[in-house]
Amino acid sequence: MWQEIIVGIIVAAAALHAARKYLPAAWRQQIVYVLSRRGLPQEKLARFFNTESSCSSGCGSCGGCGDSPAPPAPPSDAGPARRVIRIYSAAAGK
Repeated sequence: MWQEIIVGIIVAAAALHAARKYLPAAWRQQIVYVLSRRGLPQEKLARFFNTESSCSSGCGSCGGCGDSPAPPAPPSDAGPARRVIRIYSAAAGK
């Protein structure tokens, strides 16, 4: 009986870890929303399921995604001409 309880706890922990790490962000946000409506603290759930805003989320809240410098202009005719290299296979001649 104890083995079944321990295995159940391990399986539940593995499922929770997989949900936390590999589910799409929209699904994780939905889980946080549903669990917070059940009375659990939303801030802790958002932190646990990684649904908080961050610089890599693209939300623009940190100001790090602001005006970036323009990409450098392509070089003019100062460099060597580009060449096309063609690769022929042996099967093409048969």
